[in-house]
This record gives sequence, structure tokens and C-alpha cells, in this order.
Amino acid sequence: MVQHRVALAVTEGAPVFELAIPCEVFGRYRDGLPEPWYDLRLCAPSGVPTPVSNGFAADEPDGYDALTRAGTVVVTAVRDTQEEPAPELVAAIKAAHAGGARIVSLCTGAFVLAAAGLLDRRPATTHWNHADDLARRYPAVRMDPGVLYVDDGDVLTSAGTTAGIDLCLHIVRSDHGAAVANTLARRLVAPALRDGGQAQYIEAPATGREDPGLAPVLDWMREHLREPLTITAIARHESTTERTLIRHFRAITGTTPIKWLNGQRIQRARELLETSSLPVEDVGEAVGLGAPPNFRRHFILATGVTPSAYRRAFNAHSRSGKGTLNRTVR
Repeated sequence: MVQHRVALAVTEGAPVFELAIPCEVFGRYRDGLPEPWYDLRLCAPSGVPTPVSNGFAADEPDGYDALTRAGTVVVTAVRDTQEEPAPELVAAIKAAHAGGARIVSLCTGAFVLAAAGLLDRRPATTHWNHADDLARRYPAVRMDPGVLYVDDGDVLTSAGTTAGIDLCLHIVRSDHGAAVANTLARRLVAPALRDGGQAQYIEAPATGREDPGLAPVLDWMREHLREPLTITAIARHESTTERTLIRHFRAITGTTPIKWLNGQRIQRARELLETSSLPVEDVGEAVGLGAPPNFRRHFILATGVTPSAYRRAFNAHSRSGKGTLNRTVR
């Protein structure tokens, strides 16, 4: 099996943490993961050593022209969002995308993708502190500052800093399935799928009262996925009003209780389809999405494929060969 090549675009002064994330995820093989693992290549201007932050440098990298020979191109955070990206980098990213590569940005790397026109009329995100600036400079981008990452099929963007881990794990999950992504997450001591969006990290004025957060109700909802939970039932459990619950939920997670709940149900369904022998027609009932027609509709809306097709692609006991599926935003 041919390795999937991941090309990491290195820019001068780039934050070293964001550079390290794809190196750890795609560039380091660990026991228990599929072989062959990804083939990571660092790419820099003209292929010369390029200084990044904190005294580090990318030594002996490939040139930006190597981006066009990769299956996935990752652009990490940039030193200064007010600086125009190098024309050589923009041209290489455009060419890679035109050639069928999956293009990924971490944090403020979204500014490079926007400058290349790859985010026009697409949903995208970036660090919440820079979202307004990106939306102002590139009004054709459908900016969503409340999420941790956006998967729009062949173009993916993440929010700030550690959200890059979330997106890279999501890519591994899309390529290799939940079991592999969960194994890698445990090795990284990171959550395989983090709840909520970056709205929970945005600075806000003090309210003058303690906010216990949503952790208890989120745990309770996960434990009762199979039940027909409603806003009324959740609010009753929390001893609050429906309006207060919805407002609090959106402020913390960036979404509504039912949307969050259905997202958890889809995630649990994916795990069951990948790792269990439970009949497909019973999976929907097991996760609270009801009879097969309703489950099928929700699953296709969330993943772009039917539950049966997803199982064939990712369940080792039900497929004869290996394959991958890409999720798209609907």
C-alpha cells in the first residue's frame, strides 16, 4: 500500500507549537497504528532552512513545489496575519488543490487559504481572536468563529492552537476510522473528540456569579442517548427553564442542546458501525435516532454516506479491502 503523503508548508516565524502538531500526528509512527503510516514532508521557500519561532528552524526541507506532489497539504499558523503570504506559497497551494490534494489550515493558516481564494463561498474557521479580521478582509468566506474545525470535503480549517489537534485527529478518523483515531488520541493524551466549540474559550466579561458549566448535563445526555430526549426533558433534569437552558448551552458550546445531542448520537453510531457487529438497522435505535429511515437520513446528512457504506469502509470484519471516505459539510 502506498503511503499517503502529507506536505507541511513552513513559513518564516511560524509558531512552533502549530508546526509540531502535524509532525506528531502524521510524522511519527507508533506501535498499534496501521502500516504504512503517513509520509510527512516539510516544505519551505526554495527548500532552504527556514527559521520558525523560539529559535527553531526547519532544516533541509523540500521546496514549496513539493506541495503539488502531496495528497494532503497542511498550512499552519502564520507569524503575522497582516503580512501577505508569499506568492510562491499561494501559487503552490492553488496548484495542489487543482491537482486534487486535500488542503488543511491550522489556526491563522486560514489567512493563507483565503488569500489563495480556496475559502471563497465555503464555511471556514480560524482562531476566534482573528475571525472578525478574516471576515472583513475576505467577505466571500462563510466564517464560523464558534467551532473547533470545519471539514468542507477537500478544504478543512481549524480554530486556534490546540484545535489543530482536534482537526488532525479528525483527518486520521476520516482516513482510518474511529478505532485508530482513538488509539492515537490515547497516545497523545488528548480527547479523541472534544465537546463544544471554541465559543467556550472566547474571553467574556465577568458575570459576577459562579458558572458551574455544562459538564454534568453533557455527561447525563451522553448516558441517555438512546432515550427520546427533548428540550423540556433536559430542562426539567437541570431544574431550569427551556429558554435559560438554550441560552446557556449556546453560550458554552456554540450550538443548541438538540444539535449537540444528535452530534453525539452520530458519533456513537459511527463507533458502533466501525467496531461492533450490531446490525445496521439496530444501530439507529441503539443511539436514539429511531427507525432505519430516520437514522439513515440523519447519518447521510452528517457524513455524506449511508450507514451501510460507512460500515463497509471502516469495519474490518465487513470489508474485503481497505478504503477511505471523506466527510463533507452539508
